Order: sequence, then C-alpha cells, then structure tokens
Amino acid sequence: MKMRPFTAATAVVLVAGTLASRLASAAAANQEPAGKAPYEENCRKCHGVRGVPPKTMKAKFPKIVTFDSSFFSQRSDDSVVTVLTKGKNDDMKSFKDKITHDQMVAVAAYIRSFANKT
Repeated sequence: MKMRPFTAATAVVLVAGTLASRLASAAAANQEPAGKAPYEENCRKCHGVRGVPPKTMKAKFPKIVTFDSSFFSQRSDDSVVTVLTKGKNDDMKSFKDKITHDQMVAVAAYIRSFANKT
C-alpha cells in the first residue's frame, strides 16, 4: 500500500474539521434546554426562576409547590404534564391552550433539573 504524502492542504482539512467539530460541541453545550422558554413565559411568575415560588405567590396560593427533590420523589414527568394539561383545583389553570404537549414534556424535564439546584 502506497502512502500519500502529508501536505499543507491535508493539514488545513484536518484542522478545519476539528475546529468545526469543536464549534458544534460548544454550540450544543450553550443551547438552552427546550423547556426553558415555555417555563419562563408561563410558569416563572408563580413558581419562580428556579422553582421556588416568590413570597407573594406563597401568600396568595399557600398550596403552591416548590420544584425540589421532595416534589420529584413523588411525581413523574407524566404527572407534571397532566397537571399542565388539566390544571389543579382552582389554584392552577390549564395550559393546554397556551403550550403544546411537546412543550409541556420539555417543561417537565426542565423543572426536574431544579431538584438538583435547590
């Protein structure tokens, strides 16, 4: 088998490919979770930035939940999607007309990440 000589053009191709791969990895690492935008738009006001309701919301809705490890030890992502779809008593309205089912699934996954940070 005859080996081809290593040329400057080959080096450019290798470097460019490596750089493109690193840029793609960096972009993926910096990409926001899919559930963040719908959470920010629809849930943040009541449930807080990191799943801890502000004092004003706790006063207005004493049963409002905090998205911590205790919350998630008792609930699946599917149960969160069910509450988003149907609402919960008079305290939380349904979001079925505001966000899609896929967005609800993404929100459930996104808020689960709060359990590790509270």
